[in-house]
Amino acid sequence: VLGGTNFNLADQVLQRPTIKDYAETGNAIGSTGASQTIDIADGNVITATLAVATTTFTFSNPSASGSGCSFTLILTQDASGGRAVTWPGAVQWASATAPTLSSGVGDVDIFAFISVDAGTTWFGFTAGLDMDI
Repeated sequence: VLGGTNFNLADQVLQRPTIKDYAETGNAIGSTGASQTIDIADGNVITATLAVATTTFTFSNPSASGSGCSFTLILTQDASGGRAVTWPGAVQWASATAPTLSSGVGDVDIFAFISVDAGTTWFGFTAGLDMDI
């Protein structure tokens, strides 16, 4: 029993573990600006409130090429609603079409992103639109 000890594996392989009741680190960005960087090193579950007409996202610090890297992005419309997003050019969406965000005040949209080539390409998925939270 390790009880409360943190281990920094420094990109080393942990082979064949059995994991029970795990958690991913969250990263609460708060209100977005016109440009917003999502630093995956800060957590893999990111929450943000869209607070300007259009937020342009960039993604930084993905895992090295050959390793899978993923994160979940939970976006909430602010009290004005109608906010938009410009995704990085590296994001590939199904049928080459980015999703249309929900636009109502307080609407919540959830997206998942996966890369296996150090962020050269991100596969983007809509996990849920206009979610009730």
